Amino acid sequence: MGAATTIAVLRERASGEHRVSATPETVKKFIGLGAAVRVEAGAGVSASISDEAYQAAGAEIVASGAATGADIVLGVQGPEPELLAGAKPGAWVVAGLDPFGKRERVDAYAAAGYEALAMEFMPRITRAQSMDILSSQSNLAGYKAVIVAADIYGRAFPMMMTAAGTVSAAKVFVMGVGVAGLQAIATARRLGGQVSATDVRSATKEQIQSLGAKPIFVENVAGIEGEGAGGYATEMSPEYQAAQAELVSSHIAKQDIVITTALIPGRPAPRLITDAQIATMKPGSVIFDLAVSAGGNVEGSVADQVVEKHGVKIVGYSNTATHLAADASALFSRNLFNFLSAFWDKEQGKPVLDEEIGNAVRLTQGGKVVNERLLG
Repeated sequence: MGAATTIAVLRERASGEHRVSATPETVKKFIGLGAAVRVEAGAGVSASISDEAYQAAGAEIVASGAATGADIVLGVQGPEPELLAGAKPGAWVVAGLDPFGKRERVDAYAAAGYEALAMEFMPRITRAQSMDILSSQSNLAGYKAVIVAADIYGRAFPMMMTAAGTVSAAKVFVMGVGVAGLQAIATARRLGGQVSATDVRSATKEQIQSLGAKPIFVENVAGIEGEGAGGYATEMSPEYQAAQAELVSSHIAKQDIVITTALIPGRPAPRLITDAQIATMKPGSVIFDLAVSAGGNVEGSVADQVVEKHGVKIVGYSNTATHLAADASALFSRNLFNFLSAFWDKEQGKPVLDEEIGNAVRLTQGGKVVNERLLG
């Protein structure tokens, strides 16, 4: 067996990014596999992890050039190619790489000879669930969306019966029942809200009911299940969209808080709420647009700003999970560890990917872009 595989953990440079791609827990586990781990100084500070905590776990702390000599470089967001200077030829870059939005950076990884592995391309199969960064981060985002909306909303969430009279429960409507939507439903229920939800996939009706919320679904539009490849929602037919818009319009006018979560990978976010629908809502209502970074589900939403339209406050973060940096980092770093450790070859002292998952996440190899989703 040759020298130990060196794993580099970089400090995130993206604006507003507070997460980190490894924690002392995962550093210790990587070292347990026989790897050497190098962490850039200050990498974990904004996620409440000190350099000393990494050192105690066995990592080497370096002030700069963390990627020098690295076999694997970990990131939350894809590092700019210049930060990878000195990494070994063919080094793996393992992070959320935004392959569609940052195509030039992917091309630069290829030109530099790196093997870029996009964690958000992880296939939605049972054995990869523990590696799925989209699920782990969306779970926290769904929770945070409700907490932020509750904070901005100028009234109480639960029904309160007091000597001075009764306070009605907030009516919360969740649009899109994926991982984020399910967590939003559960959180709004825990806070005492009266919760309803909708989705284009009819199979989610039972999930909504199981969380104690009321499903709002278009009936009598046959043959449209809305289930796309890999469990993601797909775009609907014009007939379904019209029926859905009519149903949602009448329902939305009665809501206090609306959480929208609809995303289609590699495409602009579908428009779920129009300005005309916002105008029907009560003054003081709140909408949280979880898809604002992909163009938004809500007409007029602006990333990282509270916009007021027709007396309704519309909010959405460009990076919701980073607002829970410590927990988001813990989950994200476990996703990375679960991925690399599942393929760790003890004899070679490094991970060796199989075809099913390897071909799904690998963007570049041998100086070329090789992923089918980027070659179409």
